[in-house]
Amino acid sequence: MEAFKVKEVKDFFARCETVFADEKEALITLDSKVGDSDLGLTMAKGFAAANAVVQESEAETVDALFKQAGAAIARAAPSTMGTLMATGFLRGASAVSGSDTLGTKEIAAFWTAFRDGVAHRGRAVVGDKTVLDVLHPVAVAITEQSDAGASLDVALLKAAEVAREALEATKSMVAQHGKAAAFQEQTIGIQDAGSTVAVYLIATMADTAA
Repeated sequence: MEAFKVKEVKDFFARCETVFADEKEALITLDSKVGDSDLGLTMAKGFAAANAVVQESEAETVDALFKQAGAAIARAAPSTMGTLMATGFLRGASAVSGSDTLGTKEIAAFWTAFRDGVAHRGRAVVGDKTVLDVLHPVAVAITEQSDAGASLDVALLKAAEVAREALEATKSMVAQHGKAAAFQEQTIGIQDAGSTVAVYLIATMADTAA
């Protein structure tokens, strides 16, 4: 696949709703180890709301769909991760404003802005054991793939691979934000829940492109 159009973006959010519904209990279990146990619920609610809005939308540009999805997540899941996801989609949408198709170059810009929006809103840096520890390598990987002239499906497949490797690396980190930060050394050996959400997102986008 060379580019996402409105149809593919709608397909992406439909897949996201299914993925986060299917993974709800797994995210609840993971989050319960050092968090509030609500991540699975909030992500399932947030992406169900995003998909509902996107499927009903008559928007003719992909950035408009991402904006609508971000706003829907903010309303339906006003939690820490819900707010970060909403911010990411809104910032990503702004980076590709006016686009009716998203090729590798545009998707690279989208994920770079998504990452930067989350970093700014969450006041986190790479290594803090947050969603940023997957979002950063994803943005870098897609940018590198874009610079190399890779097709969209190839670029996203590589990004998904990098995301899974980055998620595994979070197990050795010590949490610095949120409730998990109170557990400090006890968070070593546990993969970051927020980073897990990011892996589901990029893997779902890769599946959509495939």
